[in-house]
Amino acid sequence: MLLYIHIPFCDSKCSYCAFNSYVDKFHLKETYMQSLLVQLKYELIRFKVTNQSIETVFIGGGTPSTVSPELYKPLFKMLKPYLKKDIEITSEANPNSATKEWLKGMKELGINRISFGVQSFDDKKLKLLNRSHNSKQAIKAVTNAYEIGFKNISLDIIYATLGDTKKLLKNDIKTAFTLPINHISAYALTIEENTPFEHKPQMSDEKLELTNFIFDSIKEYGFKQYEISNFGTYKSLHNLGYWKYKDYIGLGSGAIGKLELQRFYTATSVENYIKNPLDIDIENLTKEDKKIEQIFLGLRSSVGIEENILTKDELKRVDILVKENKLYKEDKRFYNPNYLLSDEIALFITS
Repeated sequence: MLLYIHIPFCDSKCSYCAFNSYVDKFHLKETYMQSLLVQLKYELIRFKVTNQSIETVFIGGGTPSTVSPELYKPLFKMLKPYLKKDIEITSEANPNSATKEWLKGMKELGINRISFGVQSFDDKKLKLLNRSHNSKQAIKAVTNAYEIGFKNISLDIIYATLGDTKKLLKNDIKTAFTLPINHISAYALTIEENTPFEHKPQMSDEKLELTNFIFDSIKEYGFKQYEISNFGTYKSLHNLGYWKYKDYIGLGSGAIGKLELQRFYTATSVENYIKNPLDIDIENLTKEDKKIEQIFLGLRSSVGIEENILTKDELKRVDILVKENKLYKEDKRFYNPNYLLSDEIALFITS
């Protein structure tokens, strides 16, 4: 059982961001955090959560570091009996708002992994993306987290941005690996609807040569790729939980949860969520839906696909891919050696 907690507050709205996040709703922080408690109490019952059965917690956003540790305390007090002893608890953070005091406060609550939204160490690129920090702040934030005692530290970088060069990306990777991190996420810039970049499609400039270059550069530092966008000497248990198709509670405005063959959607409007955090839409999945999702998730990660979920026709297509060295088999599971081809392979198998 996984738990995701969504924090919709942001200190700036990045030009590429389509997430459910806002820069003008800070006055709702306290009531929002109280509403999370209402939903959490309900979900613990609906998911039949027992003592020490929550394996991972991930606080995402938005920007979780815009909310003080004090406001998180009631949540963790309610959660305490349900958390596994060796649990992974991750919080995302932005370098400009993740102060030493904030990091210390979160560590005292039990957070043991921090994921920084760095995106780049190039100040011009950061301005282009409308990030609210600079490269010095990013380096300082990661260093602070390590000095405070966080052993698991991750950072995000963005590539496929207009103006990216091998020199710029190489410098981003080189700088990242001067820092005490054990995980890195590399995301290609995508143009989403209702973002400042929506009418500037030229801002995204993905080239296979540069994508392979950045992936190879990360691997040269000894980080293994375990999903299309994730590398590390440490694998995020929360990420792996999603790809293994485990059930998860989605807490907060616009969060998504899954229990067996049902998916749950909370209100995306922060105000509506606060008014009624239990106004949750339900989507019923079929066994076929589940299988297709397992195939797509398994192929884009180190999880792979179980042989026994595939039909005879699907297995015939898988055998073709094995013969062409596009998949390989180990212990009744099929694995994909090139995650960049994952969607095409999944479509071929399920067509």
